[in-house]
Amino acid sequence: MKLTRDHVRTALLHAQGLIDAPAAEVTKDDIVAAIRRMHLLQIDTISVVNRSPYLVLHSRLGAYPTKWLTDLLAERHVFEYWSHAACFLPGEDYRYYRPFMIERRAPTSRSSLHAARYIPQKTLDHVRNHVREKGATRSADFERSDGKKGTWWDWKEEKLALEYLFDIGELMVSKREGFQRVYDLQERVRPWDDQHTPHRDESFRAWIEQTALALGVAPAAWFADYFRLKKATATVALQSLLADGTLVEIAVMGESVPYYAHKSAKKTLKAISDGAIMPTRTVLLSPFDPVAWHRERLLAMFGMDYKIEVYTPGPKRKYGYFTLPILHEGRMVGRLDPKAHRTEKRFEVRAIHLEPDVVVDEKLVHGLARTIRDFAEWHGTPQVSVGTTDPASLGDALRSTGIL
Repeated sequence: MKLTRDHVRTALLHAQGLIDAPAAEVTKDDIVAAIRRMHLLQIDTISVVNRSPYLVLHSRLGAYPTKWLTDLLAERHVFEYWSHAACFLPGEDYRYYRPFMIERRAPTSRSSLHAARYIPQKTLDHVRNHVREKGATRSADFERSDGKKGTWWDWKEEKLALEYLFDIGELMVSKREGFQRVYDLQERVRPWDDQHTPHRDESFRAWIEQTALALGVAPAAWFADYFRLKKATATVALQSLLADGTLVEIAVMGESVPYYAHKSAKKTLKAISDGAIMPTRTVLLSPFDPVAWHRERLLAMFGMDYKIEVYTPGPKRKYGYFTLPILHEGRMVGRLDPKAHRTEKRFEVRAIHLEPDVVVDEKLVHGLARTIRDFAEWHGTPQVSVGTTDPASLGDALRSTGIL
């Protein structure tokens, strides 16, 4: 089996569920399966279009009712906790996160030291008692008493208390209302006997194994990022999984370092090397998609030097506020700057910038036009307008398709 860089890209897209066309009808089970395949789904609240977790699922599944994701949270098929970042996680993986919840209860932990500095004990006691007696609780259920309006960076004491109790596993997110967290006691959301809580090393092994499954085939340098592990921790777990045969070493032509894959992936990698599995789809990716969030890997494998410009002042932005990488037939061909004007039912493509070496051909134009049309329809904004494009000929070609 001789793998090339192209094969490695295809293996990543296959592992992430971005090879096959979506099913004609999507079910809730498909959403659960997609999250299990990725092993995590990062949460972000930027909403110029649908929020990132919804976008990641749409890239894989096509149109679906967005409420299904939070339904699955309330139905306990998924849960929320810290992983790569704040994430929706498969329900069966709760065991791997539990040891770290318990560790954060130690007085010397970072979470507890922060709580001791910023949250009065009386506030913690009040919040604990409130949730225990009243049940599911939002931050908004506590009135602010310090006269401040409150921002993302200046939470009230009760919100800090809720988040701390969430960090240490006393509370869980039982559901979301308007995408706002609703907290309840852990034992009421996901009962658990800590006699079954594994050692942290078992969690690290599980996460490195899941990383191998999620990346398809990858060098050691890419393993730590997926679950935000320390490099030394990831290395120990990777070596353990190599020693017992769970992971196997794979040679990639032109690469000076070994790549690694899960033993179950060998048949798929052989099919990829034989040309039986090929990327054909055109999709828009969230900047927080597992394929795109590791910027070094994105640059190394796809040649895209991506930076999210949300925090860049408008005049200094090169591409746009919240640009979406465009994946076309296994290549990152450009980025699209969108805005869904929901009340006007209008989808604005503010700009499209193709990568320098991309040729505007019929397959790209029709694939991108159809993708934009489907994306806009899913948002309930069927009136599509296309602004500036680089090259300018792309805009003319998109408009001439009759799809937009």
